[in-house]
Amino acid sequence: MPDPSLSLTHRPRRLRRNANLREMIAEGDLPLRRLVQGHFVVPGKDRVEPIASLPGIARLSADRLLMKVDRDLNLGVRAVMLFGVPEAKDAKASGAFDAQGEVPQAVQLLKQNFGDDLCVMTDVCLCPYTDHGHCGFVEGGQVVNDQSVFALAEMAGVLAQAGADFICPSDMMDGRIGAIRSHLDGQGFENTGILAYSAKYASSFYGPFREAAGSSPGFGDRRSYQMDTRNTREALREVQLDLEEGADMVMVKPALAYLDIVRLVSEIADVPVVAYNVSGEYAMVQLAVKEGLADERTMVLEILGSMRRAGSDLIVTYHASRIAREGWLS
Repeated sequence: MPDPSLSLTHRPRRLRRNANLREMIAEGDLPLRRLVQGHFVVPGKDRVEPIASLPGIARLSADRLLMKVDRDLNLGVRAVMLFGVPEAKDAKASGAFDAQGEVPQAVQLLKQNFGDDLCVMTDVCLCPYTDHGHCGFVEGGQVVNDQSVFALAEMAGVLAQAGADFICPSDMMDGRIGAIRSHLDGQGFENTGILAYSAKYASSFYGPFREAAGSSPGFGDRRSYQMDTRNTREALREVQLDLEEGADMVMVKPALAYLDIVRLVSEIADVPVVAYNVSGEYAMVQLAVKEGLADERTMVLEILGSMRRAGSDLIVTYHASRIAREGWLS
């Protein structure tokens, strides 16, 4: 038996002995203002289309999106990321440049109603609009870089014209941040920010998103432009290049399996670092909850807390609306 008179100099458990103490000295916070809710936008009116692979998430027309964002904003969710789900696709990604498209129309509606109280971020990529599903134009069976970059800059201009606060290129083409910055400035949108998907890995965690957005590649894969999952130095190089080209914020995607990258990026970047809590991470939680293997609130806050602890300033997630609605952070 141990000596009951044991005297310890250090007793870390003293600081964990009740909930009030634990709250007082917690090292990381997770307020709603750090969360960005992802939304899928479809054309038309009065459309709500539940997404089977993302329980609790639906594709929304702009009018229904307005209603949902209004409720969320009143609960403290101050930022959204919009992804377009067009009905028509072609090899030229024509829908990406349509000022009357589902995303520009949604941006206009949100900004007209909420102004600067809501930060509206828009994904910039060609994959939802191309009939082959790749993030750039295809020539000779290959995704070409420079022609794709020019198109991405044009798409960014359309979204800036609609009123987007941040343009968020997710394509991983070389040089697109500089090209978009130059195009925006030339069009008089020098105050429109760029959130660069700087370290975007060719991950297996994107499946539910691709089903939701109808953006799976029709042939091959995206490994020639998205990053190799085994690489670290490459991520830091991509981040540095995007910073040199004018990115206002940088992102690591996915987040959960790349918390080491989030940490390293947070140490070298002099701008806010964003983590993307992607669709596969969301779907895993929903499956665990459905099977009775986890408490949703506890698991979600632990996952998002790890992203904050790793060094992210903002987190793009599909959980934000539910967190706000259920008061999980109160």
